[in-house]
Amino acid sequence: MYTPKHFEEPRIEVMHELMRASPLATLVTLSSGGLEANHIPMHLADEPAPLGTLRGHVARANPLWRDFAKDVEVLAIFHGPDSYITPSWYATKMETGKVVPTWNYAVAHAYGTLRVIDDAVWVRAQLEALTTHNEAGFARPWAVSDAPHEYTDKLLAAIVGFEIAITRLTGKWKVSQNQPAQNQASVIEGLGSSGHRDAAQMAELVKAHRLD
Repeated sequence: MYTPKHFEEPRIEVMHELMRASPLATLVTLSSGGLEANHIPMHLADEPAPLGTLRGHVARANPLWRDFAKDVEVLAIFHGPDSYITPSWYATKMETGKVVPTWNYAVAHAYGTLRVIDDAVWVRAQLEALTTHNEAGFARPWAVSDAPHEYTDKLLAAIVGFEIAITRLTGKWKVSQNQPAQNQASVIEGLGSSGHRDAAQMAELVKAHRLD
């Protein structure tokens, strides 16, 4: 991933926060037919420190768990907020006119070795951890144990688990750091009134990275 220095996010805890807030990852693997991409919700465990481990599962019918290059790193891409930035928001537009559109976004790329785990006990534990994390914000959280045991046992037989011990983690927060302070302020204002998807979250990211 091309990452100019001013867009680089090196803090592991910040990348981990994004990965937990947006757990649906694009998992890129090398198969016998070339590159494959699957979209899979994953649970991030802290161990081993400092980068952690990703755990997930796929349908047994999905060839991913059987057909991947075991000697090649896999890549899990986590997508945070993103937003189109119109040049009309820039305060300097009226001064010079030298402004163009861009797109702001935050992403984390996790690399590691994929290990398949075809074990019903492990997969149930992974499902419970993933569900507990994603149900935490609900008034009445659902748990795997709420469903009949024989029903979940049948479903568990149809999926296969995996984990990725993270060996490299890179982050890119492209949130108007390359703009002067007056443009950052006007972008925050523009995002605040746009009503577009992710606009409020992006405004907060621009605020957090704005010039003093």
